Amino acid sequence: MYRLSNVKIKEDLTEEQIIESALKKYKIKKEEVKSSSIYKKSIDARDKSNIYYNYAIDVELKKDRVVKGASVVEEYSLENINVKRKSKYCPVIVGAGPAGLFTALILVDNGVCPIIVERGSKVEKRVEDVDNFVKNGVLNTKSNIQFGEGGAGTFSDGKLTTGNNLTHSRKVLEEFVKFGAPKEIMYVAKPHIGTDNLVNIVKNMREYIISKGGRFIFDTQVIDFKYNNSKIEKVILDNNEEIETDTVVLAIGHSARDTFKKLLSSGVTMVPKNFAVGVRIEHLQSDINLAQYGDKSKLHLPPAEYKLVYHAKNGRVCYTFCMCPGGQVMASSSDENTVVTNGMSKFKRDGENANSALLVNITPQDCGNTGALCGMYYQEKLEKKAFEMGGSNYYAPVQKVGDYINNVKSESIGKVKPTYMPGVTLANINELFPMYVNETLKEAITELNKKLKGFGDSEAIMTAVETRTSSPVQITRDNDTLEANIEGMYPCGEGAGYAGGIMTAAVDGIRVAIKILEK
Repeated sequence: MYRLSNVKIKEDLTEEQIIESALKKYKIKKEEVKSSSIYKKSIDARDKSNIYYNYAIDVELKKDRVVKGASVVEEYSLENINVKRKSKYCPVIVGAGPAGLFTALILVDNGVCPIIVERGSKVEKRVEDVDNFVKNGVLNTKSNIQFGEGGAGTFSDGKLTTGNNLTHSRKVLEEFVKFGAPKEIMYVAKPHIGTDNLVNIVKNMREYIISKGGRFIFDTQVIDFKYNNSKIEKVILDNNEEIETDTVVLAIGHSARDTFKKLLSSGVTMVPKNFAVGVRIEHLQSDINLAQYGDKSKLHLPPAEYKLVYHAKNGRVCYTFCMCPGGQVMASSSDENTVVTNGMSKFKRDGENANSALLVNITPQDCGNTGALCGMYYQEKLEKKAFEMGGSNYYAPVQKVGDYINNVKSESIGKVKPTYMPGVTLANINELFPMYVNETLKEAITELNKKLKGFGDSEAIMTAVETRTSSPVQITRDNDTLEANIEGMYPCGEGAGYAGGIMTAAVDGIRVAIKILEK
């Protein structure tokens, strides 16, 4: 198998034509080829007068020969798992987000049947709960954008940013395709699934896990843990059920604040960690396309993305996160009387606006360093204040960028129409944040506008508040066993402080599952 790299395509071609171009470049005849596939696809838009797709093609030849300039492809596969687990108990996985689901997938594929406990609903019911909140402002605190089957990432852009562990990352991509994701996620440079696809994929994963012996308990919360000599012994559910187990995976997500409190009070070691807060910033997608691609290319290019970072004079970092081309800003509260925002895109990314989080880093010192949960309380305070600024009805406070820079309340909406539902309230977001956050955001907007023309457009819309980009705590675990200070308890994924998105959470789930199987 050879990899044919740097195949530059400057016109819209079919997959067959792209592969033919690669074969021609590397002087390989079609009759020599046993199999071929696209390995990687990216866009090179550095020169807006000469934008092209850059492909890498994997080709297996019928007969071994040297292909000048090509590299030999190394086969990859998930490592062999030495299954030693003999326990009579089912592992209990707390949370059915990507970390929990991928832990369960690896376990059932190796003959171990877990019980997955999820406080939220099945994804089909969860869609109804999210719609009811978005359209009517009726919040279900158990089933919402943060809680429920599939996790918070189900109602996002579905980005699958690959990490350093190629084997595990490829395994995640393969599993998503197996359960219904578009095959192109295997090779595009910045893969995404879209929330419309994720809903069906998550359902398919659940049905597969059940078919292999796994069990799901929905609309049910783990409210306590019982230990014996610092070993996990039971989990207690809010339906009065007690499950005996020697293995618990804490795939609880970054918004399980009541669970964080219970774990801390029951002796589980955790520490505060850095996180970030800010706003969702919206631009016209057509303006972002123009800034990134110019107007010369004849290629049928996808909606443009961006990823920006700025190091401010005060030492803080401001950066964009979870950029959603053609998407919308989502009402993402999980607690009553709070406003939380997030971004979402469907697979086609065909909405009028682009949005992303615009964030400033926050440290435990900013939160008073008053304990493991100080960052959680910092987030909560901002969310409650945003709720009040929005009108105490789950409307979000919004402001035009120009008015924010000038510290005046917006009195009208310009060319960029806010997409947040159930509604918005014109406000002065300067009144929401501490001075150091406002200073950093304003300085960053001005400087980032130099990197991406139009980013600082005075009529771009800022919607507050974005607080749930990552967990504000880390549940301490052993680097080797991946267990907490309680034996048999495995902190896992984003909520436990070991991931930052769908892909990294899923990879962490795979790692934890392997540790459980090999113990």
